[in-house]
Amino acid sequence: MRNEGLGSWPARRARKTPHRTALIHGSDTVTYGELHERTTRLAHALRAAGVRRGDRVAYLGPNHPAFLEGLFAAGILGAVFVPLNTRLAAPEIAYQLTDSGSGVLLHSPELRASAVESGVARTVVEVGGAAYEELLAGASTAPIDEAVSPDDVCVIMYTSGTTGRPKGAMLTHGNIVWNAVNVLVDHDLVADETALVSAPLFHTGGLNMLALPVLLKGGTCVLVPSFEPGGTLDLIERHGVTFMFGVPTMFDLVARHPRWGSADLSSLRLLNCGGAPVPSTLIAAYQERGLTFCQGYGMTEASPGALFLDAEHALAKAGSAGVPHFFTDVRVVRPDLTPAAVGEPGEVLVSGPNVMAGYWGLPEETAAAFVDGWFRSGDAARVDADGHVTIVDRFKDMIISGGENVYPAEVEDALLAHPDVAECAVIGVPDEKWGEVARAVVVVRDGSAPDPAGILASLGGRLAKYKIPKSVVLVDALPRTASGKLLKHQLRARYGTSD
Repeated sequence: MRNEGLGSWPARRARKTPHRTALIHGSDTVTYGELHERTTRLAHALRAAGVRRGDRVAYLGPNHPAFLEGLFAAGILGAVFVPLNTRLAAPEIAYQLTDSGSGVLLHSPELRASAVESGVARTVVEVGGAAYEELLAGASTAPIDEAVSPDDVCVIMYTSGTTGRPKGAMLTHGNIVWNAVNVLVDHDLVADETALVSAPLFHTGGLNMLALPVLLKGGTCVLVPSFEPGGTLDLIERHGVTFMFGVPTMFDLVARHPRWGSADLSSLRLLNCGGAPVPSTLIAAYQERGLTFCQGYGMTEASPGALFLDAEHALAKAGSAGVPHFFTDVRVVRPDLTPAAVGEPGEVLVSGPNVMAGYWGLPEETAAAFVDGWFRSGDAARVDADGHVTIVDRFKDMIISGGENVYPAEVEDALLAHPDVAECAVIGVPDEKWGEVARAVVVVRDGSAPDPAGILASLGGRLAKYKIPKSVVLVDALPRTASGKLLKHQLRARYGTSD
């Protein structure tokens, strides 16, 4: 087999475990043998539509078997898969389609309007319905053995776009394979793993930290179109889910659901959280239910795994993001790139076979993102004496108040200990005396009406005075991306003045 990339996975898995269930979606199941046949048929259909090596095939839709069929079919042809965020407006979809040069757009029925309005792709295919099944039924099942190397680009995955326009990270087949190997090694995945995939597949965490490693190992992925906390508890019980990945917001909503205390969670073996700093209160909530709550740290550009805190150290090092994944290296450095001392904040640099080839069509931005072959994350972290890394915050989010560095994540963690605070974010606002001071933007729990001054008073004695916010703004919700990341630039735009 000349294909050394992801496109060969369905065929390789089908020859080992053709009758095992690969995917569950609602009441539908897809075996590995069926997945191989369907992806081969789709590859032939894409080839008939003119798709060739290096061409881009985009996908717009919620989690569905067709997403993975599209990914693998593109990989069979040596084409490049471009997953699109379902929350994008038509002009944003058009931008990413144009930027990537995608000639084919696969889309779900519910996003037909967005797909049509974008008006960019020359070929638009609606998946998941009768027409899609007819398309597959009329295509060949003959093997396609296109030569694909680990260095070929597999996916263009756009960054979350928390600042400015999103950039397309070029993830090679080798990047994604090595990330999956890291997950298999560090998570101890087993062949009968059952993963609940409610994190969106267009996000690197849901795809590369959960679905693809499980499929590589031969387990089952339960695909859910959208996350819902009560439905999550139902699906865990119904399917005996063993493995979940999500951002802190998702796990927090599950823990606050009325059924949290009574739901049967005995099947759960792996709970992995990433995408944002994890509050200590959330870790404690899962530990109280006897669940090992692991966390990691990564970024789209690293496919995404960089650090992982394993179960053995989950309690002793709670709050840390752990140590580098097995085949990945991480350094924490000062501005002059010398190693930061133990406990000293520095920038996280990442290197390894899982780190991207660069940003699509942006050679200058790519060059600026690397130093001596190491990817510059822009994140601040501290390393303890045992080598465990704790992510402090984004450097761009850091507040400098009276010459002192204030890391919002630390303040947010302290605020979340207040019983009336459901969610919060800390931003900097101008101040005549100190240059900049912290402001807390808070979502309160249902049924509570806390006094903002009381919230701030609760931080006394827990944080240095210069870290305590000088003001509180109460809001109904915090702006987030589809993957759950906080959009702090929107908060700064709305609440970041000194008024």
